[in-house]
Parts: sequence; structure tokens; C-alpha cells
Amino acid sequence: MQINLIYARAANGVIGKNNAMPWHLPDDMAHFKQLTNGWPVIMGRKTWDSLPPRFRPLPGRVNIVITRQTNWVADGATVMPGLAQAFDHCRAFREVWVIGGAQIYALAEPLAHRAEVTDIKQNFDGDAFAPTLGPGWLETQREDRVSAAGLAFSFVTYHQRHQRTQNNTGS
Repeated sequence: MQINLIYARAANGVIGKNNAMPWHLPDDMAHFKQLTNGWPVIMGRKTWDSLPPRFRPLPGRVNIVITRQTNWVADGATVMPGLAQAFDHCRAFREVWVIGGAQIYALAEPLAHRAEVTDIKQNFDGDAFAPTLGPGWLETQREDRVSAAGLAFSFVTYHQRHQRTQNNTGS
């Protein structure tokens, strides 16, 4: 199973503020949908809560929410106590997407094979920050764009130089 990360980050590393994205970038949302549609998405409880109710669960995807709250329920999603259990739940799939938030990215980064990052060329105030990709990551593709509102950004793909085995996913 290939583990992928996907996120948008500002030039200063911000990915969120007050449990929301501090920018409006429809191109990024379309890119996110195109890449993740049909695959399981794994997220933390705060990321689930940040989704507009009309998009919960994210359509066309198996939604998995990680939380330590034992009695917490997410209608339309599977709740798991940890990342290893979430990965085990997704074993039948060729790919899985980790979609946030910051704590879940930090746990998944060492295990991931690919990262799809929207690099926004502007600083934003925020309280959640993108994961630091370790030295094993290599940029393999970049597509520079400008939004209709004039915001410059790039879609960037990174791959691990040395792929980890499935046994390193905590199972």
C-alpha cells in the first residue's frame, strides 16, 4: 500500500488557522479532489471537524478519522484510535491519502512514499504548520500557477528516495 500525504502550505509553512485554511484557492481544492477521489483519506478529528458539514464525509472516498476519544462518532466515517490501525483498515487499497492535520502529518511523514504539496507563494498567519519532509524526500515534479485572484502557487510532487516496506507502517 502506498501512503501519500497531501496538503497546501503558505510560504511560511502555515497550513491552518483556527481549524481552517487561511486562504481560498479553488484550484487547490479541485487538485485535492482529483488526486484523492476513489481512495481512503485519513485525517485527525480536528480536520474532520473543519470540513463543511455538506462535505462530511468527503464523497467518493473511504473516510477514516483518528481520535483518542473512545466514544466519538463521525457519521459516514470510520473512527480509529491510531494511525497504525487506520493503515491496517486500508490494506485492501493500493493507495491511501493522509489529509491532516499537523499531528497526523508528523506521524505519517516517515512512512509516506509520496507527498503532493500546494506551495502558496505568500505568507499567512496561522497556528498549524506543514510537516517537515526529511532528507530522504526528492522533488520530482512542479507546476507553477496563478489563481484567478492573482495568488501564485505551485503543485509540487515529492517522493521518498528510499521506499519503506509495508512492515514499517506500525503493523
